[in-house]
Amino acid sequence: MKFTKSLFTLAAAGVFATAMMTSAAFAADTIKIGVAGPYTGGSSSMGVSMRDGVRLAIKEINAKGGVLGRQIEPIERDDEAQNARGVAIAQELVNNEKVIATVGFINTGVALAAQKTYQDAKIPVMNNVATGTIVTKQFQGDNYIFRNAARDEIQAPMIVEEAITRRGYKKVAILADSTNYGQLGKADLEKALAAKGITPVAVEKFNIKDVDMTPQLLKAKEAGAEVVLTYAIGPELAQIANGMSKLGWKKPLIGSWTLSMANFIDTAGKNGEGATMPQTFIQEPNTQKRKAFIDSYLKEFKPKNNRIDSPVSAAQGYDSIYLLAAAITQAGSTDGVKIREALENLQTKVEGVVTVYDKPFTHDDHEAITENIPVFGTVKNSRVVYAYQADAEKGSDIRLKKKK
Repeated sequence: MKFTKSLFTLAAAGVFATAMMTSAAFAADTIKIGVAGPYTGGSSSMGVSMRDGVRLAIKEINAKGGVLGRQIEPIERDDEAQNARGVAIAQELVNNEKVIATVGFINTGVALAAQKTYQDAKIPVMNNVATGTIVTKQFQGDNYIFRNAARDEIQAPMIVEEAITRRGYKKVAILADSTNYGQLGKADLEKALAAKGITPVAVEKFNIKDVDMTPQLLKAKEAGAEVVLTYAIGPELAQIANGMSKLGWKKPLIGSWTLSMANFIDTAGKNGEGATMPQTFIQEPNTQKRKAFIDSYLKEFKPKNNRIDSPVSAAQGYDSIYLLAAAITQAGSTDGVKIREALENLQTKVEGVVTVYDKPFTHDDHEAITENIPVFGTVKNSRVVYAYQADAEKGSDIRLKKKK
């Protein structure tokens, strides 16, 4: 009896040891990709949606065998939209986790602060949300920073064209937050307005977590502003819309893509109706790829009222993983230099949610989105829909990147 028990114990120990070794081998053999963004705080509508889009893409790819016969392992970190924390996370992911690439960066300031760690380590970054124009131009030569979001250099002229040319307003106010994102976006707006011969009648700044926009709005009102252009994120944008209501001064809100955030729409309520913004993706199942993505996202994450909190962030997060997977496959390697070179010369088309990526990057162009891809969305009944029927009718047309 004792002999049988000993055999059983030894056998069990052997099975356990084998399982542990197999688990360790699997963990060591995964392809680690960093996923950095704000999953708490005012930017979380964007961060969580991006993260979930990334999770969905990784789940699909792993179910089909992964990349190079290996599973992708996301290493997720909450940067809380804090620059210093973003830097610390980048250092951890590079030095301790040994990621071969990172996706994310929701906030322009965090991107600009943290990217140097990846650049120095020759590890590619796919910015899938941060839109500050300078983000992909921070480094010269062999640049490891890529993007599949519509930079502000695209959005600002669209916003100005909508306000000045399409709607005919002449007296414009700009309200932007004090972050890198807000102030760089403001500069892009002023540049686009100057190209139209327009000087804004008021340019006002506010801080993250400000809850009273009355002083800024009163200055815009007293200056005779006919429209308010914005560069900020959801919670503060909602305070602008609600502040207008308190003053009995309802003017059109036209701003950057962040007017589509759930925490703007929900906090502003009826005061946010009609807010208009550029969008690379609107939650409409108008192609097979988009329908499959939307259906899978809703089934997997069960968002409230079947509305993705930030559809743009989710779609771009999803696409960023497929772009990286294509590059790793082409490179036949997880070496950062080879992945960068593959991204700059992708030989296979990548069918994404936003677009079909056909040679989206070159050595000197790390922007996957050109000005012909975004359309205008507008808030209607607590959702973002196409602002113009003509765009809705052509929603199934895939807008491809313009070639230089």
